[in-house]
Amino acid sequence: MILTVIFYIFVATTAVQLIYFLCFSSILFVKEKKKTIKQIPVSIIICAKNEEHNLQAFLPSIINQKYADFEIILINDASSDDTLEVMESFKEQHANIKIVNVKNNEAFWGNKKYALTLGIKAATNEHLLFTDADCEPVSRLWVQSMTQHFSSKKTIVLGYGKYKTQKTFVNLLVRFETFLTAIQYFSYAKLGSPYMGVGRNLAYTKSEFFKTNGFIKHIQIRSGDDDLFIQEAATKINTAICLNRKSFTISNPPVTLKEWFRQKRRHVSTASYYQFKHQFFLGLYFASKFFFYVSAILLFFLMSWKLITPIFGVYILSLYLVFGFSAKRLQEKKVIFFLPFLDLFLLLFQFSIFISNTFSKPTHWK
Repeated sequence: MILTVIFYIFVATTAVQLIYFLCFSSILFVKEKKKTIKQIPVSIIICAKNEEHNLQAFLPSIINQKYADFEIILINDASSDDTLEVMESFKEQHANIKIVNVKNNEAFWGNKKYALTLGIKAATNEHLLFTDADCEPVSRLWVQSMTQHFSSKKTIVLGYGKYKTQKTFVNLLVRFETFLTAIQYFSYAKLGSPYMGVGRNLAYTKSEFFKTNGFIKHIQIRSGDDDLFIQEAATKINTAICLNRKSFTISNPPVTLKEWFRQKRRHVSTASYYQFKHQFFLGLYFASKFFFYVSAILLFFLMSWKLITPIFGVYILSLYLVFGFSAKRLQEKKVIFFLPFLDLFLLLFQFSIFISNTFSKPTHWK
């Protein structure tokens, strides 16, 4: 009786996972349409806290974008290092740079959203493009590629933020998790239910920001300046996705498991504030995957492998097909070589984050 129940769980969770794979495959059919090049005025916004070295290394790649009309809003979020001095040195050389110097406010201590709000208000242009101080575009056409998706209806553009490749296991896991997250939020948006974006590569209009009263509804939550805003503002009508390879940004990844664990705890903590439907479907994906692997392992020991292997094989084949083509699209092909192992290990890692966040909550954004 128990064995039969486990088998039914195995079959049911396999079916659920295959449905998710089918949904994820929707991004494979997104075509980057050739559009008339338009050079709308853009304000690039970078919020930096203790980022003097990253600004020196990566800000030139923003300044040298091949785009006619853009300004750069540099927000110094109460840094304790020489971030402000670095910003001022760049401003002396480039007239299109504007500095917003944010000092600690007792009511919004350590709150990135407060600093971002001041930067957005200081922006001259209607169209805003966001990235982080530790990011650089992969090409000089980043601004052009992202802004091509703006239109009278499309006021939010979701982009992809990659991590640099390093020859370590942690790096492989970080890049796989980033890749999986991108598949999810791109496919949800493609299917008409956008739920998040990443601040490393995100664009929206000033009007859209003020339409939702900015971050005011979740200003008390330390993280979520990107995904919680998208939760509130994005719809199937006003949201576009950009998969053009020239639109990607790339960042320095966390180098240790401890550092990455702390980062992901902060990111995952915002999920409890998502709309119920997004919480449900995101949770169902990982819950069904968990029970799929648990039931599969039990059945391989308790039942004939001849019965289990074909079903398990369909799962692995589907995983490789959807993730393989998606990895090619997002230029993450190297993660595919260790796909089943990464799939399982990431599941365990995320489960440990869930347990950790249940007992304590992360605080500051830096």
